[in-house]
Amino acid sequence: MSIDKIEIIRALETVVDPQSGMNIIERKMVRDLETDDQNNVRFTLVLPSLQVAYKNELNFASIAAVKQRFPEAEVHVHVVDKQAVGEKDEGPLPQVKNIIAVASGKGGVGKSTISVNLALALKERGYKVGLIDADLYGPSVPTMLGLFGKRPKVKEVHGQPRIIPLLYEGMPVMSIGFIIEPEQAVVLRGPRLASIIQQFIREVLWDSLDYLIIDLPPGTGDIQLTLVQTVPVTGAVIVTTPQEVAVADAVKAANMFRMSNVKVPLLGVVENMSWFTPAELPNNKYYLFGQGGGQQLAEKMETTLLGQVPIVQSIREGGDAGKPVVLGPDSLEREAFFHLAKALEKAVEKRKAEMPPTETVKIIHR
Repeated sequence: MSIDKIEIIRALETVVDPQSGMNIIERKMVRDLETDDQNNVRFTLVLPSLQVAYKNELNFASIAAVKQRFPEAEVHVHVVDKQAVGEKDEGPLPQVKNIIAVASGKGGVGKSTISVNLALALKERGYKVGLIDADLYGPSVPTMLGLFGKRPKVKEVHGQPRIIPLLYEGMPVMSIGFIIEPEQAVVLRGPRLASIIQQFIREVLWDSLDYLIIDLPPGTGDIQLTLVQTVPVTGAVIVTTPQEVAVADAVKAANMFRMSNVKVPLLGVVENMSWFTPAELPNNKYYLFGQGGGQQLAEKMETTLLGQVPIVQSIREGGDAGKPVVLGPDSLEREAFFHLAKALEKAVEKRKAEMPPTETVKIIHR
């Protein structure tokens, strides 16, 4: 009588893929499972590449998992890469459905505030969400989430060290602010910046996520280029204020994603600091930075205005205290972020319905 295949599958569900953190059954890395009445167990183990550093460890771990449950089994594993089974490499984050880049043309427009509250609004709406603080020179997410001074743990998975992201209200978060000393200056050249971003993507154990929000630094530099070279970004959100000088810089940030060799879709524009509303006069609006800049940018970039967020004291206070306003009591500013989250959901649905999946940027050296 042959060994039960269902039990073999359950045994292999204990083996973790070091790249994604998912088990190898969930990751669909096991193919052609066969057993016979001679206690032979045969299956194919599909890897992204035969050159991955963890190939042997994962192979041995798979054999050990089966033999732990069935000591009498003779386990035969055939290791192949994805090309051998006619599949494309899904990239380093196959467990993430949507990767959203939040970008701006200049600093000081509240991009990190938008990223944090947008991520938490999506989570409050029932999605599984993660957040990467990719602004390596000025990481502010640790402060905004009350994680200042915290350190992530490292776990070894089949011989490969992997970083366990910190959690905020159950949401996994990664930032260079969790690694360096609080007052340490970040002085890095391009290659090192690229290496850190790739670590955050390839060496962090991210859960299966509906959305991974990536808070980019302002401008168009090495970090942005590394991101689009490393993962297929679902789309970009551009943050601006209504001020003309901010809109002018935001155009450049948006145009980077629209370049012919990048082709990351623009999901829309967020206009931050749209107006000032004092707490004691909730119906009053004072347009400190002018009006219409976000709509102007959206029209110029042939995209949509996802939402407008006012300047309200509670947003600043929540960010400084590590208690984002979106998790606070009902308010107009809280509602603004939930409106933004709903608009982003619709923009992602529309983008997926109308456009093919984004591909990572290939750099051709001539």
